[in-house]
Formats: sequence, C-alpha cells, structure tokens
Amino acid sequence: MNSAGSGVRTSGGRVDGRNEGPLERADRNMVELLQELRVAQTGVQILFAFLLTLSFTERFGSIDAVQRWTYVVTLLCSVLTAGLLVAPAAVHRVTFGRGLKAETVQLGHRLFSLGLGSLVLTLTGAVLLVLDVAIGRPFAITAAAVVCAVLVALWFVLPLPMVRRDGVGPAGGAADGAADGAADGGGTRTDEQGTPSAARSTS
Repeated sequence: MNSAGSGVRTSGGRVDGRNEGPLERADRNMVELLQELRVAQTGVQILFAFLLTLSFTERFGSIDAVQRWTYVVTLLCSVLTAGLLVAPAAVHRVTFGRGLKAETVQLGHRLFSLGLGSLVLTLTGAVLLVLDVAIGRPFAITAAAVVCAVLVALWFVLPLPMVRRDGVGPAGGAADGAADGAADGGGTRTDEQGTPSAARSTS
C-alpha cells in the first residue's frame, strides 16, 4: 500500500506524484481526454464549415475533375474526423453509470487517435485543393506532402520515445490502477453515480 506522500508507481517504475486509486485515475484521464477533444473539435468544425462553403462559390464551377475529387475526398474525411472526435463523448454517455470508466477511456483513446489520423488527411487534402486552385498542381502536391509529413511527425512520431520509455498503456495508467486494486485484494468498484459494483478481473 502506498503512503500518502509517496505517490503511485507506474509499470515503468516511475512515481507520478499522485496518491489516487484506479477510479480516481480513470476519472482524471476521462476529463483530460474530453479537454483534448474540445481543442481538436473546434478546428475540425471550422475546417468543415470552410469546405462546405467552397461548393457555393462562383469559382467552384470552373475546377477540373481532379480538384473536384480532391474536394469530395477531403470533405468526407472531415466528416469522418468529426465523427471520430465526437465518438468518445457519445461512448461515455452510453456507458455512463455502468462502472466502465477505465474501458471508456481506453476506447476513447483509440477513437481519438483514429480521428487525428483522419484529421491529417483532411488538412492535407485542404492544402492540396486550395494551392492547386490558387497556384498550380506541382507546387500544391509538394506543399501537401510536406504538410502531411510535418503533421505525422509532430502528432505521432515525436511522442514515441516518451511512450517507449514510460511503458504505460494507452489509458494513461488505468491498467496500473487495476493492478493496484488486485494487489489490495480486489475490493469493490463504484460507478459514476456512486453505486458499488463487483470488481472485474483483468486479463
């Protein structure tokens, strides 16, 4: 059992400075996930509105077939991105009060990651379309490829060394919290409404 001032040791041997149980950790992870989703959703909504208005401009009727298909694919990617980024909140609402907060966080993490990947495609397509119309196709393709590479590097490649050193699962410690609960003898779980429920064994 950890003392009040010793914090919680994660699977990577790191002390995170928090003396919290698995339920408190899952609650904190869910709040952090929803805050991150709000940041991403704002940008996606603006981009989606911009793409919708393009089809009503006078110049849209003069674009060629490649530009038209680029627009269609980019618009569909933006819809998919919006759906993936809203999905964690919808999952949380459906599972509310069922004692599934840790599982909800893990699923939300996966959906958010897929949403970021879809957002990379959306931003790349938007850059390709706008620059193709404004400047020319060779420059547009080059610029879109650079934008795609930079976004992938910043959002996915850059954090990898930290993830490998830490060794904590995608729920940000939820799995460690389950292990702590098992070490303490199982105990009971309470859902978001405060109702105790039997602790489930983890694989």
